[in-house]
Amino acid sequence: MMFRLSSSPIIMGRRLLSSQPAVTVTKASNSRLEALREQLSSEDGNNIDNFAAGDRPVRKKAPPRSSKVLPKPRWLKASPADSENYHNLRNTVRELGLATVCEEARCPNIGDCWGGGEDQTATATIMIMGDTCTRGCRFCSVKTSRAPPPLDPEEPEKVSSAIAKWGLDYVVLTSVDRDDLEDQGSEHFRQVVQKLKQKKPDLLVEALTPDFQGQEDLIRAVATSGLDVFAHNMETVERLTPRVRDRRADYHQSLKVLNYAKTAGDCITKTSLMLGLGETDDEITQTLQDLRDNDVDVVTFGQYLQPTKRHLPVKEYVTPEKFEEWQTKAEGMGFKYVASGPLVRSSYKAGEFFLKNYLKQKEAEAAAV
Repeated sequence: MMFRLSSSPIIMGRRLLSSQPAVTVTKASNSRLEALREQLSSEDGNNIDNFAAGDRPVRKKAPPRSSKVLPKPRWLKASPADSENYHNLRNTVRELGLATVCEEARCPNIGDCWGGGEDQTATATIMIMGDTCTRGCRFCSVKTSRAPPPLDPEEPEKVSSAIAKWGLDYVVLTSVDRDDLEDQGSEHFRQVVQKLKQKKPDLLVEALTPDFQGQEDLIRAVATSGLDVFAHNMETVERLTPRVRDRRADYHQSLKVLNYAKTAGDCITKTSLMLGLGETDDEITQTLQDLRDNDVDVVTFGQYLQPTKRHLPVKEYVTPEKFEEWQTKAEGMGFKYVASGPLVRSSYKAGEFFLKNYLKQKEAEAAAV
């Protein structure tokens, strides 16, 4: 069979195949290409030849970006979390499925408090009622939700077992806020304290509580549970409270919580203030006076540290010397015990020698009456 070759173009689809070139380079195109080459060669020698030879243009350093993040000073250095006591306590927490505010709130003192020492009992703050809070304070890294998981009815037994295993003589209990519950978890808190006291009557118990929305019957349930110290944190001065704390928290409501707990439970009352959020000296002094007016016994001062980039930035790193000044001032105003320092937290070394002795002395005086 023979095929004839035609001299006419072959058409395939929409493409025309012929002996003519598809693109015609015109004189104008050549002129534009030459102009581009001249422009490239005139820009500090950054021409195509230099690029191909491996030369790279020197980039100018960008100007520094403004940043609100302050560098941490040298005095903010915590002990490493690597001691035997630390690992033993952490293993117990894991085995019993407990939550600690030390871990949930990313406390910088976890190595110091959990590690303890030859002359110092290890201190841990157990967080009860779950690890998810119904409030969203702008300084706190604890998880939040409008509907946290239900309470664990076995928690009082778990917590008391953990304390017995650790052999502690001073324990701090704290909790998330549970605005989703009718009694906001007050009865659960009470049961945990009572279970601890049943298993170890000599155990000193500090309860760092929510505000229970200021409801006196709920505050009374915890204050009369048998605890030794009723703690509720003011966190900051009045002006900054709406910005720092959840909208449901209130400066004067917190003062009333502390005042009523003292009246109802006849216990030591305690609170804590974070510094470095933009407060003034006059505002701190006024807050201390407000606390004394409500018969608060113990106050602690600590440096606010931003837990993540999503939280409030640090406005100032307060010097250790300034913390010493606040300790002296607070002691002069009549507080029974003051702890003040950059790394101090509300429950930091809560079992310190002085506070333990003070509580023991108070018990002895009551027994002698």
